[in-house]
Amino acid sequence: MSVAGLKKQFHKASQLLSEKISGAEGTKLDEDFMEMERKIDVTNKSVFDLLSKTTEYLQPNPASRAKLNMLNTVSKMRGQVSTTGYPQTEGLLGECMLRYGHELGEDSVFGCALVEMGEAMRQMADVKDALDIGVKQNFIDPLQNLQDKDLKEITHHLKKMEGRRLDFDYKKKRQGKIPDEEIRQAVEKFDESKELAERSMFNFLENDVEQARQLLALIQAAAEYHRQSREILQELSGRLQKRISTASSRPRREFNMRSIRSSMEPEDSSEHNGLSYSSSLGATDIQTTPTVNGKTGEVLDQPCCRSLYDFEPENEGELGFKEGDVIILTNRIDDNWYEGMISGESGFFPINYVEVLVPLPQ
Repeated sequence: MSVAGLKKQFHKASQLLSEKISGAEGTKLDEDFMEMERKIDVTNKSVFDLLSKTTEYLQPNPASRAKLNMLNTVSKMRGQVSTTGYPQTEGLLGECMLRYGHELGEDSVFGCALVEMGEAMRQMADVKDALDIGVKQNFIDPLQNLQDKDLKEITHHLKKMEGRRLDFDYKKKRQGKIPDEEIRQAVEKFDESKELAERSMFNFLENDVEQARQLLALIQAAAEYHRQSREILQELSGRLQKRISTASSRPRREFNMRSIRSSMEPEDSSEHNGLSYSSSLGATDIQTTPTVNGKTGEVLDQPCCRSLYDFEPENEGELGFKEGDVIILTNRIDDNWYEGMISGESGFFPINYVEVLVPLPQ
């Protein structure tokens, strides 16, 4: 730094010290300038806080916010890569539901409901990704650009103007000891800096409609997120209500205990078309030879019945059959319904449609 530069720095430091400690008054700027400077200061603070709070809005979890700021995530937000750098909480919940739903299996109402909701949560995670990307591109990035360029430039002009004011005030108070030419140059530089700062603040505040547009972009992104989420949840709600209604209308099964002793007894029978036959009559055997699907079979030795009429299933889970079919009995649901199996198909059917050949064990 030159000798003149060192002298100027000394002048500014001396004037600032006298204002802060001795209460000396410096050059007063006009009210319009002061009001613009106040608005710029508030805008600067608001942009800083908005950037922080918007990130918290997108990811309330501090750990997720840290991931949001990772380089690959920022690249995703700007459309440079295909996947985000962190999992959404909706996606994590969906994966949990899908895992346990598949483990329970398709015959579990709760398991199927978990699978359906897990898929819906996955969709909501994708919608949340779209919200993050939209807000980042159309709100956070423009605000960050505003802070890094426009506001930074205005701050630079104001800081430079303040330095030249201090230099001018120092020389003005020592008029007679300092050459008039130096004072004149100090006034000119102070005026030049003031004009640059004032013009940059004026242009910025006159175009603050751009910041309003960025707020609108934030609102629109949030509204689209909630609209899509609502559609996903409404569709899921309809499917679950239908599943619950179907499960509730299904006949309830009765508990049928199977003893360990019966499972240990030797089986001396052969199977034919899903039914077991015995070659000799026992104490509980039926003394007739019923027809099984049009074929004359041997004596049945397991719980079964013969249909008296045709039965056409009307609801999910019901078992259809023709008159004369022999049906294996697997369970008695209640006073009106049996559960049975024929030709590999199982389901429920009315008790009054069949004649029991071999009753279920008590």
